[in-house]
This record gives sequence, C-alpha cells and structure tokens, in this order.
Amino acid sequence: MRILYNLVVNTAEKVLPVSGLFSEKMKLFTEGRKQVFTQLEEKIGSKDRTVWIHAASLGEYEQAVPVIEAIRKVMPKHKIVITFFSPSGYEVKKNSALADVVTYLPLDTSKNAKKFLQKVHPDLALFIKYEFWPNFLKQLNDQNIPTLLISGAFRKEQLFFRSYGGFMRAYLKTFDHFFVQNEPSEQLLNSIGFVNVTISGDTRFDRVSLQLQRDNHLDFVDRFSKDHLCVVAGSTWPEDEDLLIPFINKAPQNVKFIIAPHAIRPARIDRMQQQLEKASVLYTEMEGEDLGKFQVLIIDTVGLLTKIYSYADIAYVGGAAGNTGLHNILEPATFGAPVVIGKNFSRFPEAIRLQQLAGLFSVRDEKELEEVFNRLLSNENFRRQTGMIAEHYINSNTGATNKIIDYLLTHYSKVT
Repeated sequence: MRILYNLVVNTAEKVLPVSGLFSEKMKLFTEGRKQVFTQLEEKIGSKDRTVWIHAASLGEYEQAVPVIEAIRKVMPKHKIVITFFSPSGYEVKKNSALADVVTYLPLDTSKNAKKFLQKVHPDLALFIKYEFWPNFLKQLNDQNIPTLLISGAFRKEQLFFRSYGGFMRAYLKTFDHFFVQNEPSEQLLNSIGFVNVTISGDTRFDRVSLQLQRDNHLDFVDRFSKDHLCVVAGSTWPEDEDLLIPFINKAPQNVKFIIAPHAIRPARIDRMQQQLEKASVLYTEMEGEDLGKFQVLIIDTVGLLTKIYSYADIAYVGGAAGNTGLHNILEPATFGAPVVIGKNFSRFPEAIRLQQLAGLFSVRDEKELEEVFNRLLSNENFRRQTGMIAEHYINSNTGATNKIIDYLLTHYSKVT
C-alpha cells in the first residue's frame, strides 16, 4: 500500500502543473510550491530553533492561532514556521505577523519530506485537526521530532477505522500525543489501540473568545447599520444566497443586511446584485456614498468578517445549504448572535451541540428561513435569549490551549 501511495503522489507532482493551465486555484497550488525551499533557505538559518505548525487551510489556521500566540510566549527564542496545503489558506495568511515563515507544504514525497525537515529542522511539529501525510510523519518519527495533533476530530468513516486501513493506522503511531475535540474522537482512537489521547476541546473556542478583547469597531458598519437591526450573512455560497435573497427582497426597511461571500468573484457578485431588489452597495465602491440609504452591503474583500459579526443581531453562516461544508459558527456565537445555517451540518459537532442547546437554527428551504428570521426579528426577548445561549456555549468551552501548553511545558522542557 505504501508503494502504491508513493507512486500516486510522485505521479501527481509531475502531472499537477499541467492542471494549472486550466484552473487558477491549481496554478496557485503548483506555482506557490516552487518557492518553498528557497523561502526556507532565506529565512531559516542552520542554528535557528523552530516550531513547525501545519494547517490544511484557513479554518485550521484559525484553530492554531491561540496555540501559536501561547508558544510565542513560552518559546520566545524559536522561529514559527506555518505551512498550508490549500491556496485558500496560504493566499490569505502568507503575510501573517504571527509567523516567521509562512509557506506551502510540499507534496508528500519522501524526497520532499527529507528536504523540508532538513531546512526547517524543527524542535516540535504540530498538525491541526486532520492532516495526515505519511512521508512527513515517517520522517518526523525517524528523526525523533516530537509530533502532536491539535484539535483532532475523528469520524468512524475515516480510513483509520476500516478493516483495510492498516496502512494509515501505522502512521498514527508517529504522533506522540493526540489532543482531540470530543469524547467520540477519543473513543475511536482507543478502539484501535491508542491511549495517548487527551480531550482538550477545540482551540477555536479560545480563538473566537480572544476576539472579544480586540477592537472590533468598523466605522463604515456604524454608518451603514445606524440604529437598524442587522443581519450578517458570512461565508455564503450560491446555495445560501438562493435562500437569503428572497427573504431580503421582502424584508422590512428597519432591517439591514451585510453579506460576505466565501469567494469573491465579479460574476457572482453581479448575479447577487441583479437578484436583489433592495438598494445594495459593494464595500469596494462605497467611498463617498451615503451608506445609510442602502439596505444591503456586500463585502467584496477578505479579512473583515470576524469584526463585522460583532454588529450582528442575527448571523447566517454559509456552507451548509449545499455540500461545501459549514463555515465557522463560533465567530458570531462569541458575540452573542443567534446563528442560522442550512441543512447539511452532520459533520460539525459544534453546530449539532449548539442546535441542541437552542442557540442555532437549521433551515431546509426559503420558507423555513423566513419563519426563523421573522421570529428572531420580531421577538426581541427570544432573539436576546437565543444569543445568550450561543455566547454561553463559547464561554463554557474555552481552555484547550492551556491544556496543550501545559503538556508541552511538562513533557518537552528541553524543547521549551
């Protein structure tokens, strides 16, 4: 099985550059990786001590942030190296001030793994949530580099728990410790013989909780929303917008809407504006405008959504109306906003739990969305109570970062 895996990965390394001719995302994926080793040589000296943190994409990076900030405090002499697998993470965070080096993870060949670890020579490696790359894990193990999984989330459908999953199970043995989000993940690992597991919770709770301590003021949102109720729709996909726009078109004038699409594409933004019957304005075109006269503000840029959620009386979080995957519901919840999502969220335990607590509503169609929104908008007590449930859910689940750092200080004193 390992031979077959390596054959596939080595073949992909040769074939993927061709795909960049037909896909802008694949072009970023392949072109960005050409610079990895040059970047590492320029920014990491042979005597530098480093910590390597790998995140698949932007969501996993957000999970890593509180841990990175804590590592900065307890390991101040180390350089932080962050790698991404996906362009959607790297392109947004390539200039992150949290890290000394931000780059792509080379494709998982034995040659790349050896060369990468030679350049980075980390004292510690942290993988976030569910990234498992056999050749990198083997090299980390062979070189006795402590390796941890943070905010791990396991499901019984994964290959590790299949009768034919021995190939991947072997690579789980390279982890020194697993910090998992919940009891089902711990039980699954226990079922295949792993006891080096701690239920730490999800570091995203720590991440979003920290946002309350920051300045979330946005002057343009003040000028847009004024004294109106404000619905913030974040990380929306076309399927989400198909649910939202009919409601927006019939919404009363005392309700303002801010939409922050997941992907900023001109054609998609144009389509949205054509469907809207209410006056709308783009963030990139709002200069000089009287924002108070518009009922819909479309955020056609990145990096603002977290702060915008602080203005939400109600938050709609995208991704679950289709099958692309639910986006971060914890960001609006930490500000005490009731959360509304689509119907496909069975793989997201935080959404399942918040729904059970009555701080989140799932809607299947336009009619259900209208019913939920009307109730939340018209009943202030209900809206506030629901938001308080969401906020309490965040507050009662923080602390994962402290458990991870305590473990590092206890077990790796020579590293820290």
